[in-house]
Amino acid sequence: MQGIELSRKYFEEYGRPLLEKDFGHLLPFIAVGLAGSGSECLGYDDEVSRDHDFEPGFCIFLPGEETVSRRDAFLLEKAYAKLPKEFMGIKRERLAPVGGARHGVIRISDFFEKTVGSRDGSLTLGKWFSVPEQSLLEATSGEIFFDNYGLLTGIRESLSFFPRDVMLKKLAGRLLLMGQSGQYNYQRCIDHGETGAAQLAAFEFADSAVSAAFLLAGRYRPYYKWTFRALRDIPSCALLEPIIENIITTGNAGDDAARKRSEIEAVSGLVIKSLKEHGIGDESSTSLEAQSYAVNGAISDSSIRNLHVLAAV
Repeated sequence: MQGIELSRKYFEEYGRPLLEKDFGHLLPFIAVGLAGSGSECLGYDDEVSRDHDFEPGFCIFLPGEETVSRRDAFLLEKAYAKLPKEFMGIKRERLAPVGGARHGVIRISDFFEKTVGSRDGSLTLGKWFSVPEQSLLEATSGEIFFDNYGLLTGIRESLSFFPRDVMLKKLAGRLLLMGQSGQYNYQRCIDHGETGAAQLAAFEFADSAVSAAFLLAGRYRPYYKWTFRALRDIPSCALLEPIIENIITTGNAGDDAARKRSEIEAVSGLVIKSLKEHGIGDESSTSLEAQSYAVNGAISDSSIRNLHVLAAV
């Protein structure tokens, strides 16, 4: 059983009855679910994941003290702490994990301050460029079982993906790095006999290709250890994922280098095809550098468009 299902079952068994019996006056104002950090919030947890921070539990999200008082929050915390310490053979942690508790009573403002650095979830242009994608994913992943007040859900929806101009700026930078590292510098490193540098070029190309794929799919890129798992979940990336994995796991000599050049061009072609499907980029060019500047030119906000093309990567 995965973490979200365990959380939902635990809530339905113990949490909902508790809230309905003792905290009915708060039900119009609270949200309950499982959100934040951890592979269980992405649905990527497995048997290996159970070696830490895996327990039956859920989050009770509260609006500000003007709506749910400090006293009510304290009583909720006490009630949550008294819930059964074991469920379906899995025990709850006695101590909060490093970085703070993932379950229990959480103020909505504290949740968004921790994940995106903004207590009301609103982001300035600078914040959209500086908040890590994995943090934005933490703020918007998981599952909310119910949200009668709507505040949490509304903020999560506002953060669901980058504004278009921010996305285009990030994409333009990634396309340029793909072109420099893959279409240009990889072969030059091979010609110089610098196989280590060639592998770095391959890594740079693969990393930027992965980011471009997530941007074009309208999805935040997760923490690196879940990147390939997440790519496999995106239908439009089904062809990309095994090629990119091969690029970063093979050598750079002889036939391997020739094959890798072919794979780099295959990935470049798939990304350019996706650009065309989205109606952006340069329809006539196979150069990723040309695609980069075409995408940058499509940015509506001149203050963003005029930033250095690599400003967002």
